[in-house]
Parts: sequence; structure tokens; C-alpha cells
Amino acid sequence: MNTNTVVERELELNLVLSPERSIPVPARLSYRTDDPYAVHITFHVGSDSPVNWTFARELLVEGVFRPCGHGDVRIWPTKVDARSVVCMALSSPDGDALLEAPAVAVSAWLERTLRVVPPGAESEQLGIDEALAELLAPTPADDLWLRDPWPSDESKDGEG
Repeated sequence: MNTNTVVERELELNLVLSPERSIPVPARLSYRTDDPYAVHITFHVGSDSPVNWTFARELLVEGVFRPCGHGDVRIWPTKVDARSVVCMALSSPDGDALLEAPAVAVSAWLERTLRVVPPGAESEQLGIDEALAELLAPTPADDLWLRDPWPSDESKDGEG
């Protein structure tokens, strides 16, 4: 089985409270090869427990270049004071948040995840193929059954 690799990046996001006001929020981006389709973002929003969000890696990859997503997670690139940022609008039953992440840092981190698991190679990371091969591999007990336990009527054994 593949060993699990984790690609992490600590960075500061801005939590946008209003068009005029945002506050810095420390966050950690993490990507694990044992969960190859997902990215995880943990925010430390001055509460006791950090807030975790998980969504499709390809959503973030696309969101660096063009608006994408719908519903709970929407991501789009923009400029703020001449800086490139990636905006993430997150909605949950607990409330909505608009976050701005530095595009350069997010892109660099995504690059690292894509080197570890290239797009399209995620299913190999899940080890589904190995697990299936293991399930379907004949074991010594199977060999007994593969030897046709019910001889057919045409059997010539014992005749002549």
C-alpha cells in the first residue's frame, strides 16, 4: 500500500466582514494522499475549536483561474489592492464566510499537491486496485474449488 503523504501550508487568510473591513485569520491548508480528491482547510477563528472545511481539490485548482463551484463552496480569483487573491465563499448551517487567500501561496501549495498526486491519478492513491486484486486473488482454499468439485457425467475416469 502507498504510504500516506501530507502536504501542508500555514497561511494567513482574510475573513471579509464587510466591503471595508476584514480580519486576518490563520489557516492551514492540508492535502492527504489517502484522501486524494479532497483539500482540507482549517481556520482558527478565535474560537476554542478550529473550523474545518473539506471540498474537492479540483474546485480549488479551477478556482485559482476562474469562478467555479456552487452551493456551499464558491471560489473565484480577483485582485484586492493590486494583489491577486483567491476568494472562497463558504456557506454552512452555522453561517457564511467570505475568505480571501493569497493566490501565490495557494497556487504554490496546489502545485505541490499536484506533484504528489497528478490530476487523474487520484483513484490509484485510494488503493482500490490493490484492494480488489487482494480480494480476488486465489487463495489455496480456492484452488480446491477451481478443480471442478462436481465431475461431469461425461467424465471418462474409471471407465475402461
